[in-house]
Amino acid sequence: MMTSIRVFKGTELSAHSNALHAVYVEAFCAPPWNEDEERAIEFVGRLVNDVRRPGFTAALAFAGQDLLGFATAWTTPSPFPTDRCYPQAAAGLGPDHTMNWLVGAREIDELAVRPAAHGTGLAGDLLETVTADAPDGRSWLLTSVRSGRAMSFYRRQGWTQATHPCPDGKGVVVFLGPRHPGRSLAPQPL
Repeated sequence: MMTSIRVFKGTELSAHSNALHAVYVEAFCAPPWNEDEERAIEFVGRLVNDVRRPGFTAALAFAGQDLLGFATAWTTPSPFPTDRCYPQAAAGLGPDHTMNWLVGAREIDELAVRPAAHGTGLAGDLLETVTADAPDGRSWLLTSVRSGRAMSFYRRQGWTQATHPCPDGKGVVVFLGPRHPGRSLAPQPL
């Protein structure tokens, strides 16, 4: 069956809440993420407000009526947020790079694909869809070092790791998108 990607910019995304929840559970409630059902419910609940963020974009991949995966993104506000994992990103980049590289850029919030669609190129297509019109090519994301698979995936997609947490394997890392002008300035790991 053919896969199609549809872009959503606002509240019409809520019509797909149940399917988004199901994909989130399949993608994140298993190792290495090990999130629980409560986090999946929280994600769908956050979408009610997220769709109102400046620059909000969602890409949903369908095979017929079945949702196979999704990506959500928006424009990072100024001042730089201080909730969730943002403080770790800011600490890793420092105030100047945080302001110049992340604020006003397209921030990828979630990328999830059903396990049955892994290895098909779908995740890369979703990522490209939500970053294609990023302001001045500036897109970024956070991911956890818990998933070597995710880290490798972003590198294969041309993303550049811009922060390097301590070697104990904990924390989050910032990746800059393939067209981000700050990529060449990102520090390389020791």
